[in-house]
Amino acid sequence: TILLFNDSAQDSEGRCICTVVAPEQNLCSRDAKEGQLRQLLEKVQNMSQSIEVLNLRTQRDFQYIMRMEGQFKELRSKFRQIETNRKTQVNRNFQELKGKMDALQPLIPVLEQYKTDAQLISQFKQEIRNLSMVLTAIQEEMGTYDYEELQQRVLNLESRLRNCMSKLTCGKLMKITGPVTVKTSGTRFGAWMTDPQASPRNNRVWYMDSYTNNKIVKEYKSIADFVSGAESRTYNLPFKWAGTDHVVYNGSLYYNKVQSNIVVCYRFETGRVVTQRALENAGFHNVYPYTWGGFSDIDLMADELGLWAVYATNQNAGNIVISQLNPDTLQVLGTWNTEYSKRNAGESFMICGTLYITNSHLTGAKVYYAYSTKTSNYEYTDIPFHNQFFHMSMLDYNARDRALYGWNNGHQVLFNVTLFHIIKTEDDS
Repeated sequence: TILLFNDSAQDSEGRCICTVVAPEQNLCSRDAKEGQLRQLLEKVQNMSQSIEVLNLRTQRDFQYIMRMEGQFKELRSKFRQIETNRKTQVNRNFQELKGKMDALQPLIPVLEQYKTDAQLISQFKQEIRNLSMVLTAIQEEMGTYDYEELQQRVLNLESRLRNCMSKLTCGKLMKITGPVTVKTSGTRFGAWMTDPQASPRNNRVWYMDSYTNNKIVKEYKSIADFVSGAESRTYNLPFKWAGTDHVVYNGSLYYNKVQSNIVVCYRFETGRVVTQRALENAGFHNVYPYTWGGFSDIDLMADELGLWAVYATNQNAGNIVISQLNPDTLQVLGTWNTEYSKRNAGESFMICGTLYITNSHLTGAKVYYAYSTKTSNYEYTDIPFHNQFFHMSMLDYNARDRALYGWNNGHQVLFNVTLFHIIKTEDDS
């Protein structure tokens, strides 16, 4: 490309003098490399943001674990003192303390692993800084570094980051913090969600207001668009929904068809129902809802292990039943019967194959009960969370964001979760 600039000057004969500016030699050949480098720099910057989020979460969890480690050491010290003088102790108390000690013993490798993970995240942050500096320098002075080598470094770092993040994804729920209010809109009851199976660049939000007499789903391209109210598309479902316990999973919406125990799979890309299937014996239409009612009999959810349905049956005396579903056919892959009354549950959500149940939808609620589909065992828990707006009609876990999405009395909120990562050792196999 040749650029002409008129400097408004004239020669002795009155002719205009124009300055011709041509590009430097080899500049055009550099355009492609510059474009590649810009893309590479953007990729590194995106990775840097992901690492920063991962670092904040890991540090938060790590502080919690370190406090636990201190308690563990204190308990071990007391245990040794008692063991030294065990003849003077009541045998029952000694055995109780010994049981607690045995239960904490497997935590030792977990604590050590957390220290390693925290160091790994710090190492990633430093590598990203170094790589960003190199790429910035290249933009200022072309040809000093080999592009292919840099690209390989970026790909290698990206792969290591993915492996680290996947390792830190699953675990046992220990703490819920927040909420952060994203938006205030709609009625008191509703649902909003993102797709946990979507790529990192796909941050579409779906919004379903009310728990009945509606079949309009609003779509937003991002959280920012959702906050500003810039809709990108609306969908008119073939059937109205019941309740607020819907889920988007791998590009499809799963919801309970009104006045039935039928689960519908609706594909956003085609705008059609892919399949629908009845949940055998599942109560519906306020037979076995959560404590707030609202036709919340059938709760559809997803976690790291797949798609789930939570409901209740007469056969299980109105207690919660958990079924894992095939996302394509909606066939039941496995079913677990709990002993927790569906009508006494405020909300529930799945994390890593464990169902966590809250004891109320009102102020003062806490995660009170946990049922593991891996072991078919349950335990009572005491994990509080802040019900800021006093009425929770939707609470659902998103494995990609590692967060709880909530609809709290007309407020769309997010909660952070702290997961305790169980590291499997050779002794466990």
